[in-house]
Amino acid sequence: MKKQCKRNLDYGIIGNCRSGALVSKKGSIDWLCLPKFDSGSIFGKLLDENKGGSFEIKPIEKSETEQFYDGNTNILVTRFTSKKGIFEVHDFMPRYKLDNGQHYTPPDILRYIKHIKGSPSVKFKYDPRLEYARYDTKIDIDKSFIKASTTYGDYNSIYLYSSLNINDLACEQPLKITKDQFILISYNQKLLKQTVDRSYMKLHRTKAYWLTWSDRTTIFGKYNETITRSALVLKLLSYQKSGAILAALTTSLPETIGEVRNWDYRFCWIRDASMVIKIMTDLDHYNLAHRYLKFITELLPEKDEKIQIMYGIDGHKKLTETELSHLDGYCNSKPVRVGNAAYKQKQNDIYGILMDVIYQHFQLFSVSLEHSEELWTITRNITRAVERNWKRPDKGIWEMRENNKHFTFSKVLCWVAVDRAIKIGDLLQQKRQTVEWVKLRETIKEDIMSKAWSEKKNAFTQAYGFEDLDASILLMEPYGFISAKDPKYKSTVIQIQKELEYKGLMFRYKNRDDFGTPSSAFTICSFWLIKSLYKIGHKKEAIQKFEKLLSYSNHLGLFSEDLDFETKRLLGNFPQAYSHLALIETAMELGGGNLSKEEKLLQLIH
Repeated sequence: MKKQCKRNLDYGIIGNCRSGALVSKKGSIDWLCLPKFDSGSIFGKLLDENKGGSFEIKPIEKSETEQFYDGNTNILVTRFTSKKGIFEVHDFMPRYKLDNGQHYTPPDILRYIKHIKGSPSVKFKYDPRLEYARYDTKIDIDKSFIKASTTYGDYNSIYLYSSLNINDLACEQPLKITKDQFILISYNQKLLKQTVDRSYMKLHRTKAYWLTWSDRTTIFGKYNETITRSALVLKLLSYQKSGAILAALTTSLPETIGEVRNWDYRFCWIRDASMVIKIMTDLDHYNLAHRYLKFITELLPEKDEKIQIMYGIDGHKKLTETELSHLDGYCNSKPVRVGNAAYKQKQNDIYGILMDVIYQHFQLFSVSLEHSEELWTITRNITRAVERNWKRPDKGIWEMRENNKHFTFSKVLCWVAVDRAIKIGDLLQQKRQTVEWVKLRETIKEDIMSKAWSEKKNAFTQAYGFEDLDASILLMEPYGFISAKDPKYKSTVIQIQKELEYKGLMFRYKNRDDFGTPSSAFTICSFWLIKSLYKIGHKKEAIQKFEKLLSYSNHLGLFSEDLDFETKRLLGNFPQAYSHLALIETAMELGGGNLSKEEKLLQLIH
C-alpha cells in the first residue's frame, strides 16, 4: 500500500523570508508554519492527509486549473476556468521596503482573488490544525474575523480576515466571485480594518519588490529563466532576522516512499548555507552574504573550535530530535520528525566550506578593519581546528549516523580550509603566520593523493581503505584541489558515472549505510556529474543530460532533494536549497558565462 502512493510534490512555494508555505497546483495550502519557518505547522496536510489540516479552494462548477508565478516574482497564481467564469487566486506573503528602509515581512498569507469574467461559484475549506495537529483546534467566528486557537498544550492562535462573508466561508457555503476579493491569514490580530484596496496595495508592493530583486540577478547567455527561478527559491529560504539559510522548507518528506530516511530540514547547515551564499554572491546578491557572515561571526565569538555542522535559524545550538507519532507521514512514510539529531555530528568538511566563503568575502568586498580582524581571528581558529582534526575520521558529507571513516571529501575540504586561509593571509599581508600553513596544505594533499586513490577502481574513492565510489568526489575540481585536465580526475569522473549513474540519475553512493542501501537519486549529484562531464570535455553529453534533468522538475521548475529512478517523481524535502544551488552552478557553467552590459541590454530588448 505504501509503495502505491501516487502523490507528487506538485507545489509552489511562497514566502517572505520570515516563513513560507506550499500551495498545491489545485490551490490548496497544505504546508504553513507561523510565525516563522521552524514553528509548529498551521496547515500540515502534506504530512497527514486526514489530520494535518489545509486551506482548500473547491469550485462548484467543473473547472480547469493552471498555476504559474507572476513573472520573476514569488507571487503564485492559480487560475480557475469553468463555463460560469474565470478567477485567479494570487497567493503571497507580503514583503516590501518601508519608508524607513526596513522590510515589511509580517507572518501573513494573502490570497488575493482576482475576478476575470463571469460569475463562478466556489467553496473554501478552511481547516487549520495548529501545532502539528497534536490536539484539537478551536474555531471562533467573530463578525470581522475567524480565530483558530489551540485547546491543549502550548497556546497558539491565528486569525482569518476576508471581504467575503465570514460565516459562509467558515461553513463551506457556495460564494459567487463577481469582483475582486481577499482572504488574509495572520498570526497576529489586525489593528486596522482589512480591505480589498489594502490587500491590492500589498500585492503590488510585493510584486515590485520581487521584480526589483530579480532585475539585479546576473544575466547569462542561456538558461536565465531557470537561474532566476532557482535564485528566487534560494532567497525565500533565507531568514531575514538572522541571516541564516534553510536547507529546505519542510520536514520529514521521505527520500524513498515507505522508508525511514525522513528528516527535518528547517535548519541552517553550515555547508548548504555557505554554498548558497557563494552562488548568490556570484549572481550579484551581496546582502545575503553580509547577513550570513554576521550570523556566523555571532555564533563563533570565542577563540575555540565550537563549530557545529548546523544551527537553528535563530542561532539555537540544541536541535533535539523528536517524533510526531500521531501523524501518518507523507504517503504513510513514518516517522515524522521535528528537530535533527545530526547537530551533534562531527563533519570536517565544514571548515573548508566556511573558509571558502570567508575568502570570497575578502576578495569581493572592502572590509572594515574591525570586521577584517574578526574574520582573521575566525580564520586562524578554523585553521587550528583543521590542524587538530584533519587526521581524524568523521561522519562525512552524507551524515552517516553510525560509522566514522576517513572520508575523502572531508580530507579535501580540510585542504581547502588551509588553502583559503593562506590566501586570506596573503590578502591581509600576514604571510609570516601562514608559513606553517603552507606545509600543512602540502601534507594534507600528499595524504589524499596516496590514500584516497584506488588503482583497482582507477578513481578516488569515498574513504581511505575502501573501494566504494561517492559523488561528492566530483567536487575535488571545483574547489581547486585538482585540475579538470588531470588524468586522475578525468578517470574518476568516468568511473563515478559508470558506477553510480542509473537511468540517467545519480546515487550519492551505493554502499550500505546505517539505514540500508540508498534507493533514490540525490538530485544535486546529477547536477555535479553534468558539470564535471562538461569540464572534462564531454560537453554535448553534459548539455543533453542537463536539459533532460530540468524536465524532471515540477510544473513550476522546482526541485526537491531526491528523484525516483523509475518514475522521476520528486522525493525528499522541498524545495531543496542544495538542488537549486547546484542547478544554478551547472547552468552558469553550461550557459556560456555572464553577458556584457551591451549583451544584457540587447537581451532585455528582445
